[in-house]
Amino acid sequence: MLDLATRQRVKATAPILKQHGVSLTTHFYARMFRDNPELKQIFNQGHQAAGSQQQALAMAVAAYAEHIDDPSVLAPVLALVANKHVSLGIRAEHYPIVGRHLLASISEVLGAAADEALIAAWAAAYGQLADLLIAEEHKLYQAAAGAHGGWSGWRAFRVGRKVAESEEITSFYLQPADGGPLPGYLPGQYLSLRVAVPALGMMQPRQYSLSAAPGGDSLRISVKREGGSALSPAGMVSHVLHDTVSVGDLIDVAPPMGDFYLHPQRDTPVVLISAGVGITPMMAMLDHMLGSGSTRQIRFIHACRHGGVHAFRQHAANLAAEYPQLQSVIHYEQPREHDRLGHDYQRHGRIDLAAISGLAIVADADYYLCGPLPFMQQQKTALQALGVAASRIHAEAFGTGGAAL
Repeated sequence: MLDLATRQRVKATAPILKQHGVSLTTHFYARMFRDNPELKQIFNQGHQAAGSQQQALAMAVAAYAEHIDDPSVLAPVLALVANKHVSLGIRAEHYPIVGRHLLASISEVLGAAADEALIAAWAAAYGQLADLLIAEEHKLYQAAAGAHGGWSGWRAFRVGRKVAESEEITSFYLQPADGGPLPGYLPGQYLSLRVAVPALGMMQPRQYSLSAAPGGDSLRISVKREGGSALSPAGMVSHVLHDTVSVGDLIDVAPPMGDFYLHPQRDTPVVLISAGVGITPMMAMLDHMLGSGSTRQIRFIHACRHGGVHAFRQHAANLAAEYPQLQSVIHYEQPREHDRLGHDYQRHGRIDLAAISGLAIVADADYYLCGPLPFMQQQKTALQALGVAASRIHAEAFGTGGAAL
C-alpha cells in the first residue's frame, strides 16, 4: 500500500488528468513510439490514428489517480486489461519501458507543476499498478500454456476454410499448423491474431470474438470488413483478412482470452442482445448451450441494418425452429425491399427493450450484451430502467480498452 503522502499527491492530479489527459497520453505515445518503434507492432495503429487509444488511456490514468486509495475498485477494468495484454504478448519487461515514457511525459506536459515530489509519487503509483497487472498476467500466461492444447505467445494457424456470412462478415476457420490439439475456451472469449499490413510496413494485432462453440475441429472467428471515414480509418487488418488471406495461408494466433463469457456454472435463463458484428460471441454462446443439451431458456435479440448484413441468419433461424426454449427477435433498422417482415426479421427499427419487455425481461435471467459502445450503453440503461440488477448485465464492447498501461 502506498503511503498517505504519495496517495494524496497522485489523487490531486486526477482533476488535471480529466481535463488534459488526452494531451498527456498523445505526448506519451508519440514519445514511446519514437524511442521504441518496435512497440508499434503491439499497439493498434488504427486506434492510434483515430485517437481512441489515447482517449482510453487518459480515462484509465485519471481513474487510477482518482481511486488510488483503493485500487480494488478498478478490479473489473484491470481484469479486462490483463486479458488484453496477455492476448497481445505484453510481458513484464515492457512495463519499465512504458513507465519511463509515462513519467517523462508527465514531467514534459505538466511542466513546473510536475515537481520532483509529484514525479516520485507517480513512479511509486505506477510501480504498484505494474505489479498488480504483472501478477495477474503471469497467472493468465501460466494457465494458457498449461491447458490442454494451450501455448504461450504466438502460434501459427492455417486457414482451413473461409466462408462469407453476409455482405460484410466473413468467417475464418483456423487450425494449428503444427498439427497439435486445439485449446478449450469459454463461449464469448476472443482470439488475438496478427498479420502483416503492407500499408504500414509492419505486423498488426487485432482481437476477434470466437464465433462458434468450443469443441470443434477449428477455431472460428467472423470478421467484419470495416469501412472508413475521416474520424475512423478503414480497418487495416480486416481488409487484409478479407482481401488477401486465402485458404491455406498461415496466421499468427494467441491463446483465447477475455473476461466476457457465458458463466459456466449457472442454469439461469439467458438473454443475448447484440447489434451488427456483436452477434459473433452470441453465436458461440447459443451454439454451446443448445449443442450441450442445456435446457436454459434463451432469448436471442439482434439488430442489424438489413438482410444483406445479417450474419448467421439461416443458422439462427434453424435453431429457433428446432429448440422450443429459444425465442428470437430480429430487428432491421433499414430493411431492403426484398427483406420479409415476419420471416427475415420481426421488428423494424432499433432495439427497444421496453417495447418487447414481455419477451426480453425474464425472472433471474443473465443478460449478455455485445455491439458498438453507444449501443451497449443504451441497452444497459434500458435494462436497469426495467428493473434488471447491474450484476445480471454482462457486456463486451468492441473497440479500445486493451493495452493501456
